[in-house]
Amino acid sequence: GQERGAFRLNLGYQGSYNRTELAYETPTLWQGSLFNRPIDLKLEAGLAYWHTNDSHVRYGSRTSIWQVSLTPMLRWWIGQQWYIEGGIGATAMSHTRFANREISTAFQFGDHIGIVRTFGDDWRVGLRLSHFSNASIKRPNPGLNVIQLTLSRSF
Repeated sequence: GQERGAFRLNLGYQGSYNRTELAYETPTLWQGSLFNRPIDLKLEAGLAYWHTNDSHVRYGSRTSIWQVSLTPMLRWWIGQQWYIEGGIGATAMSHTRFANREISTAFQFGDHIGIVRTFGDDWRVGLRLSHFSNASIKRPNPGLNVIQLTLSRSF
């Protein structure tokens, strides 16, 4: 079951903006062990839509942007049905001004950490914290943070 690929829907929220992502997760690329618990590596590719309902968005700042991402994700199995996931990957934003934030560069890094529970061989539900920033390649670099509910289905 868990070595197969999957599609996932990520629903993110942070105060004045939302993020909706459809992602594809590859089959397992590598497997190992950490502290006598299984660990594996997958690659995640996503397309996300960011939107703000803030009615005070300044001129030149967008109320919505698109994002594409590619992230290697490690999954450390802490039980039969639970794992902790984490990864750092590359993303590209369609614009550099969103929800009154100047993120300076279209290229951003995405950092993720989460916890996931499996249901049978096909379904998973998780909670993930994500941070997107340009690692101070250019300033300003306020970053964008979201807490996400994730729903995945293997195939």
